[in-house]
Amino acid sequence: MAKTAVVFHSGYGHTERLAKVVAEGAAAELIAIDQEGNISDEAWQKLDEADAIIFGSPTYMGGPSWQFKKFADASSKAWFGRKWQDKVFGGFTNSASLNGDKQVTLIALQTLASQHGGLWVSLGLLPANTKSAQRTDVNNLGGSVGLLVQTPADAGVDEMLSGDLDTARLYGQRVAGFAAKLA
Repeated sequence: MAKTAVVFHSGYGHTERLAKVVAEGAAAELIAIDQEGNISDEAWQKLDEADAIIFGSPTYMGGPSWQFKKFADASSKAWFGRKWQDKVFGGFTNSASLNGDKQVTLIALQTLASQHGGLWVSLGLLPANTKSAQRTDVNNLGGSVGLLVQTPADAGVDEMLSGDLDTARLYGQRVAGFAAKLA
C-alpha cells in the first residue's frame, strides 16, 4: 500500500476539517503547518518517505496562506536533493467566497508539485452544473485541477457542506489510488 501524507495550514479550522476528510479518503497521515509556518523535522521525514503528498491551504487574498508559502519555500531543501521527484501530488483549498480566486491557489500548489518533479492528480469528477444541482452535490463548485471548497465567513467548522466533504473524501481516494498504482 502506498504511503500518503496530507500537509496543510488552517487559519480558522475549516481547512483542517477538510484535511481530515481528505486524509480519511486517502488513508493518509496528517501534517499540520503551525501558525508560524513550520513543521517538525519528523514531519519533513514523513513527507520524504511518502509516495503521495496532498497540499492544503486556505485561499487568502488570492493565494495560499503565508504559512503555507513559508512551508513551500522551506521545501527547497527537498527540491535541491530531488527527494520528492516522481511522487504523486494533489491539492485543495477553501475560501469564504464562491470564487475567491481559489483557482490561483490550486495553480500555486500544482506549480510547487511540478517544481519538485511530481505527478499532479486532477479532481476527476464531473461538475454539478444542472438546474437541479445543489450545494450538497459532489463537486458543486465545478473544480477540475484539484479540490475547491467554499465555506461562508460566518459559518462554523460544523457547518461545512456535505457535498464539499464528500468531494474531499473522493479526492483523497483518487490521489491515494494513483499512488498505489505507481508504487
